[in-house]
Amino acid sequence: MNLELLESFGQNYPEEFDGALDSISLAATCAFNRRGTLLAVGCNDGRIFIWDFLTRGIAKSISAHVFPVCSLSWSRNCKKLLSASTDHNVCIWDVLSGECEQRYRFPTAILRVQFDPRNDKRFLVCPMRHAALLVDTDGDHKILPIDDDGDINVIASFDRRGDHVYTGNAKGKILILDPHTLALKASFKITVGTSSTTGIKSIEFARRGDCFLVNTSDRVIRVYDSRTVLRSGLNGEPEPIQKLQDLVNKTTWKKCCFSGDGEYICAGSARQHALYIWEKSIGNLVKILHGTKGELLLDVVWHPVRPIIASISAGVVSIWAQNQVENWSAFAPDFKELDENVEYEERESEFDVEDEDRSVDQAGESKDDEEVEVDVTTCEAVAAFCSSDEEGEDENMLSFLPIAPEIEDPEDGWAATQETVTPSETPEVTEPAAKRPKSKTYEISLKLTPTEHTLPFGGKNKQTAGNKKVAGRPRK
Repeated sequence: MNLELLESFGQNYPEEFDGALDSISLAATCAFNRRGTLLAVGCNDGRIFIWDFLTRGIAKSISAHVFPVCSLSWSRNCKKLLSASTDHNVCIWDVLSGECEQRYRFPTAILRVQFDPRNDKRFLVCPMRHAALLVDTDGDHKILPIDDDGDINVIASFDRRGDHVYTGNAKGKILILDPHTLALKASFKITVGTSSTTGIKSIEFARRGDCFLVNTSDRVIRVYDSRTVLRSGLNGEPEPIQKLQDLVNKTTWKKCCFSGDGEYICAGSARQHALYIWEKSIGNLVKILHGTKGELLLDVVWHPVRPIIASISAGVVSIWAQNQVENWSAFAPDFKELDENVEYEERESEFDVEDEDRSVDQAGESKDDEEVEVDVTTCEAVAAFCSSDEEGEDENMLSFLPIAPEIEDPEDGWAATQETVTPSETPEVTEPAAKRPKSKTYEISLKLTPTEHTLPFGGKNKQTAGNKKVAGRPRK
């Protein structure tokens, strides 16, 4: 479907439920690639399913982790996929082959990972109870500085072009850092009322424009302009463009995101499967999408170029889209839908090869029209796929995955994994299949603050050395 044919004056947000994607195992998180043709879904059993979003079929399955997948991020050319799991591992996957290229082991759980939007050799990691890290694919890492208050509950995100890294802590302080020098460019604090602060849960950037939103613990979504924030400098006081909240139910927000054009904001409720959609410019609530009652929302993502939202609850990916009404007059201006057959009266010269009755002037104009050459070879870049600072599309982008054909009645002795042999070759001559390259594993050590360890059955291990009795038989 050509994006240029989409109606640009219609509403650009989904209105109704449009089916579900069942990944067999329970889905936990999901992420669209840059064009929205592929949807990566991370599951509770550690597997990653890559869906072809146009055909709504599974294009690839990757046995990525042992424990649940908690975060996913696509590289810019969509050839690599970054995944984080509760097993403390972060992996980079080759999407075409499904092989793991690099594996990074951390001493703590990972909250979020994100590729640099313009450099797939670097990515951002947000460990639990530790400052965020910038990790290179060769194993080197840099710890992002934290605020003077020393709060280590930090969430971080790249801006849309990777020029800055935004970090926010549980005390409401946001720092804007240079990703290369880690220099502090600007900072500000989100306060509620006159003195009290609120914790920052997430920072999300729009794909278009310079806006970003901050989801905080006070149940308010604040939208800022990044240019205004940078101009305000250190300890500035920038005013948000919009403050969005549910005044009736006082809903807390699980996940927030921008639409593909940056004109709408979607927030998923942490209490139920409900999606709230606001218009960014005005701040008015335009739609509430209700899922199945009793289900809790886990993740929400908006399609990069279309008014489509994917949400996860109860282990299933729900798709929300517009109600498509067929309008044939949009393709043929004179097209009319008839309730019954009508006898058509043909004009005398309607189907003649050459109209003998037309005037000389009209004949001259038609010859000029016939001599116009139409260029059918040049491919113009689609504006929706191009960044504002680029002239054309990325030719090396991976938009689709090849799917192996399903053979209903295979012949005896045929296996899907073995390679076909030409008649001129014999099985003895063929070389053995090449061994899969082993992925590189990097151990990343971090200095963690001692905390109370949560036991598997829900209690806390309060035993510390020196001030508690040691379990077992007392010494004599």
